[in-house]
Amino acid sequence: MLEGFLNIVYGLIASLLLMSVGFLYGRYKERKRQKGSPLENYPFYPFSLDDKNMLQFDLNLFNQAVLELKKHKNYQAGEQLILIGEQNNVRQILKHEELHAYNKLYKIYDGDKVLDDSVQFLENYKRIVRLIGDSFPDCGIEILLHNLSNPYKALYCIKNNVTGRNIEAPATNLVMDLKRRNSINVDKLNYELNIGSRKFKCTTIPIFKEKTGLVGAICINVDYNYLQKKVKKNPELVNQFLDTICKVNMVLDENILSKHEYELALNGKSHFRDF
Repeated sequence: MLEGFLNIVYGLIASLLLMSVGFLYGRYKERKRQKGSPLENYPFYPFSLDDKNMLQFDLNLFNQAVLELKKHKNYQAGEQLILIGEQNNVRQILKHEELHAYNKLYKIYDGDKVLDDSVQFLENYKRIVRLIGDSFPDCGIEILLHNLSNPYKALYCIKNNVTGRNIEAPATNLVMDLKRRNSINVDKLNYELNIGSRKFKCTTIPIFKEKTGLVGAICINVDYNYLQKKVKKNPELVNQFLDTICKVNMVLDENILSKHEYELALNGKSHFRDF
C-alpha cells in the first residue's frame, strides 16, 4: 500500500519536474528569440531613396541582409527581413543562389511561424472591421482589412463591398506606399481616387506589430458618386441612408457622456450642436 502511494508521489514529482524543465526551456527559447535589434538599425536595411527621394525596396541590400543575418543571428531583424521579403515577392525575383540563401534564412528564423503570427495578430482587427462594417450596411461605405504579410493575396476581410474585389485580391503597391509615408511621417487620410467614371474618398490606416513592423492595413472607401449623384439628389434615398446609419439592434442603459454633458442632457440638450 505504502509502496504504491510512494510510486504515485514519485510519478507526480517527476511529471512536475518535466513540466518545469519544459516551461523554463520554452521561456529560454522565447528570450533568445527576442534578443537583437530592429532591422532598420543596420546599414543593410533593404530600402533606399530613389532620385525623387522616395523610399524603394533595394534587392542588393536585401541580399546583403540575408547573408549577414545568416551568419550573425538576430531574431528581431531576421523576422522583419522575412516579412519584408515576402511582402516584396522576393521568391519570384531572386536568382538561384540568392533564393537558396534566403530559404536557409527562412528556415533559421522559422518563417512559417513569422507569417502565421502575423495572421493571428490580425484576427482582432478582422473582428473590428466586421463590426464597423455591420454598423453601416448598404451605405456605400466599404471597410476592409489587408494582410500585408502576403500582399499578392492581401484582402483578408471586406464588408459593404463597393469596389468589387474578393478575398485574397492583391494589394501590390500598398506596402511600399505605406512604408514611404511612414518614413516621412505622413498619414494616408481622406484622399481621393478617380478610376474611370468612379470616384472614391479613402482612408488607409497601417497596422504595425511590435518588433516586426508593417503587417496589415484597414481601408475605408466611400463611394463618392453614389452619395453625391444618387443619394443626395433623391430625398427618399437620403432618408433611407440616414435610417440605415441610425438603425439599432438593441437598447442599453449606459452613459457615454461626460458629467457636464450628462447634466445638460437631463435638462433638455438633444444633440452635440444643441446649445
